[in-house]
Amino acid sequence: MGADEIELKFLCEPQDVTALLAAAPPGLEETKHFTAVYFDTPDGHLQAAHVSLRLRESNGKRVQTLKRGDGFAREEHEAKVAGDTLNLTMPAVRTALKPAQRKALEPVFTVRVTRQQRTFTYAGAQIELALDQGDITTGDKRSILCELELELKSGDPAALFALARQLSVTAPLYLSFDGKASQGQALRAGTEREPRRHDKAPLRRGGTAGEAFQTIARNALVQIAANGLVLREAESQDALHQLRVAVRRLRSAMSTFKAVVDDPRVADLKAELKWLSGACDEARDLDVFAQDNLEIAGDRTPLAPKIAAARAQAHAKTAAAVASKRFRDLVLETTAWVETGAWRSGDRAGRSARDFAAKALDRRWKKLLKLGHDLRSLDDAGRHTARIAAKKLRYAAEAFAPLFTAQPGRRYIKKLKALQDTLGDLNDAAVAKTLVARLATDDSDAARDLISARDAKRPKALKTAARQMKALTEAKPFWR
Repeated sequence: MGADEIELKFLCEPQDVTALLAAAPPGLEETKHFTAVYFDTPDGHLQAAHVSLRLRESNGKRVQTLKRGDGFAREEHEAKVAGDTLNLTMPAVRTALKPAQRKALEPVFTVRVTRQQRTFTYAGAQIELALDQGDITTGDKRSILCELELELKSGDPAALFALARQLSVTAPLYLSFDGKASQGQALRAGTEREPRRHDKAPLRRGGTAGEAFQTIARNALVQIAANGLVLREAESQDALHQLRVAVRRLRSAMSTFKAVVDDPRVADLKAELKWLSGACDEARDLDVFAQDNLEIAGDRTPLAPKIAAARAQAHAKTAAAVASKRFRDLVLETTAWVETGAWRSGDRAGRSARDFAAKALDRRWKKLLKLGHDLRSLDDAGRHTARIAAKKLRYAAEAFAPLFTAQPGRRYIKKLKALQDTLGDLNDAAVAKTLVARLATDDSDAARDLISARDAKRPKALKTAARQMKALTEAKPFWR
């Protein structure tokens, strides 16, 4: 049996379970105990393909399930099995794995859960609410689970989001896109609290512009939610950087797809994303500045304690932001808009993704050429504007690359990244001057040394940027 599973998953705290159940609509209740064994090949083929395969036992009954995809809607295939051995003839398994890979499947982790389940009608939709508490084990490793799942059985998906808003008034609910399979694989690899890096959006050739935007936006939201979790638990320069990049990619996508996604919600959502990006900016600037200070002057300069204190304060500000209700609402409301927004019914959402991409990339390209034609004559603000244009072109190029021939796209993006990095170094130098003026109130010698070291690198960086811009100008756009 195959179907799309549509659900929202939230991280919650055990002490909030009773209150959440009390706040949910009444319905048919059941308590279940599950033990699920997840399988993969030794080289992690299923994990790499965003596929999970499990054998779950409850009350003596066993069900084999294969799920494909991440996030809000996933492909799901189920089949009852008689014993505790996988059915390798299941059509979905045969599609996902070659014969040798099927034979190589092995247990990789186990999930044990007590589920308090309730089924009811809400806003005209049939919804199954499940509160799962238990653990994941692999070898000698163990992690605790406490999750709320809202699964749509029938009706309008918008009802899931309406119910989530109602329940989030009762207790903090953090939207999560990582299923138990993803969590188990991360526990097994020891990466469960590592920063989430950008994952190339799997755009479908022949797809529509609306589908392309959803795919790109979903990827960014996964990255935002995952890095928010890391930052709520510990300070992490890399997670902060990855969160900031994800927010910028999403904002850029909303701008690139403006003609497709323009509806009454856009302005408010972009404003909230700008708030989240701003909550990360100071900490990121200070992280870069601290590293430069260490490389140029060492860790015993008079500025080092002041930089450390400023960094700690800025990182605390970011941690407070990702733990806030505002962050939780931002992720939920942006996801609701991506999945159920009014823009989805517009005529432009049905346009060819490839045709749309070519025109959008052309616009970004021409803007960069206009802003960056003479980088050496620009002031810091002008180069910063050109850098933003390069960054937006790169984000769009990386997102749309799967719609075009691979090798030319990789070469072009490599040139674009080199230019962006050089312009980024020049911008970091400009930001450093502002930070020096703020932090070095009584350490003029240390401040002067830092600025001088930065200024010494400036002529070479300007020459490099001009050369990279020329190379990019002469390169054939891969989308033409």
